[in-house]
Amino acid sequence: HHCVYVVLLDDLVLSDNFLRSCNPDRDPAKPCIYVGRTGIGAEARFQQHKDGYKASRHVHNHGIRVLSELSAGYDGLTWEEAVEAEKRLAEALRGQGYTVAGGH
Repeated sequence: HHCVYVVLLDDLVLSDNFLRSCNPDRDPAKPCIYVGRTGIGAEARFQQHKDGYKASRHVHNHGIRVLSELSAGYDGLTWEEAVEAEKRLAEALRGQGYTVAGGH
């Protein structure tokens, strides 16, 4: 079983010009986040990012904590379902004004 997870990122991630360009309609009042998928559980995957194992540079350098409230209901998925759910959740959160990394 797989899940989709969301990680809160610190605002220093905004120094990444590419990330800013991917989020042109960002709401500065909403936090920066990372959306990913995993088969080992969100907290364990977050720790892997922080330890540098198969890490997103955004989470490794700027990850604060898992925001499970933004990914509630995105667990118990097949790999294929998780791939699609990750994309949909990232697009939905970006549409709500979050600055989103990952989600591909």
